[in-house]
Amino acid sequence: MIELSMTQILSTILLMLLGIAVGAQVAPIMSWVERRQCAILQRRVGPNRVGFFKFRIFGLGQPIADAIKLLFKEDFVPPYVHKAFYVMAPVIPVITGLAVTVAIPWGSHLIVNNQIVTLQAVNLNSGFLLIFALSSLAVYGVTLAGWSSNNKYSLLGGLRASAQMVSYEVAMGMSIIPLVFIWGTLDLQVMIARQSEILFGFLPNWGLFHAPVSFVIFLVTIFAETNRLPFDLAESEGELVAGFLTEYGAMRWSLFFLGEYSMMFVMCVLTVSMFFGGYEIPWISQHLLLEYLTPTLGEALTRWILFPIGLGVLLLKVVLLMWFFVQVRFTIPRFRYDQLMKLGWVYLLPIALVNLVVTAIITAFIKFH
Repeated sequence: MIELSMTQILSTILLMLLGIAVGAQVAPIMSWVERRQCAILQRRVGPNRVGFFKFRIFGLGQPIADAIKLLFKEDFVPPYVHKAFYVMAPVIPVITGLAVTVAIPWGSHLIVNNQIVTLQAVNLNSGFLLIFALSSLAVYGVTLAGWSSNNKYSLLGGLRASAQMVSYEVAMGMSIIPLVFIWGTLDLQVMIARQSEILFGFLPNWGLFHAPVSFVIFLVTIFAETNRLPFDLAESEGELVAGFLTEYGAMRWSLFFLGEYSMMFVMCVLTVSMFFGGYEIPWISQHLLLEYLTPTLGEALTRWILFPIGLGVLLLKVVLLMWFFVQVRFTIPRFRYDQLMKLGWVYLLPIALVNLVVTAIITAFIKFH
């Protein structure tokens, strides 16, 4: 019993550290990716000079140079701000963005010391509800930054962020309820396992094919949830200087983006887990590989081999989705604020309601007849 407890404790700590490490590295990597992709779309060179000694491969040293610059940049605090809340505000998005990584399913499970170790730091039956609960707290940091800056532009940015979060989380929540009807569970691990099957004999049994309307709604709402273009109305430099970021600089400024990119990564993982099979390889399920390799290698070793394969598949899907985020940022212009609110309340909410009712009727008809 003591061995089991120690195994579970150590595995939980390691999985939490894995999530925090990956979430913390997303911001510098994505800052480089966005600059390079923007340069490609606009037919520019982009960052290509910063490297290591004479090795200047695509400017890969640029994130390190940015980090050094932000660390040593003067941290100026305006005299008219509410200092305690001004200092506290950037920390909230970082804490929530990194804490939410505990619900990420990195794989199925391993066998360690003859004990089953689930590859999810916090193994809950309602994994994505925990993600929503923690992600919704990030807006407190933005709103608090807008208010504590004692600046009208910052305050408007904070108010926009809170109104935007309320407007889009309603549709977001309703968009995933059909998946609960279809899979019959709130557990992300069970959802992913169900998506390892084959649909109609040739399609992967992804949530995308079962609930395409839910996928579209969810994809649009996570852009608004993470304050990404074309829904970054909380910053909107054309109207509000820099919105809630107006009075921030140096590392405090960068902390907001660390939280934003971490949340973007987690939302992409959640999307992949619910709609694209998570860590499962299309058409070749881990269960099939387990049956094939276990007689030769044994179950414990087979699961250790499948773990990095599944992790690589998950990260590949997430990278492709995050690349799509970058494409949208430099393709679609920013919405006006009234258009943003209209899209959330007038279009997405009714569509999500109709989708919910139709899916419930179809699912009930299939299951009970």
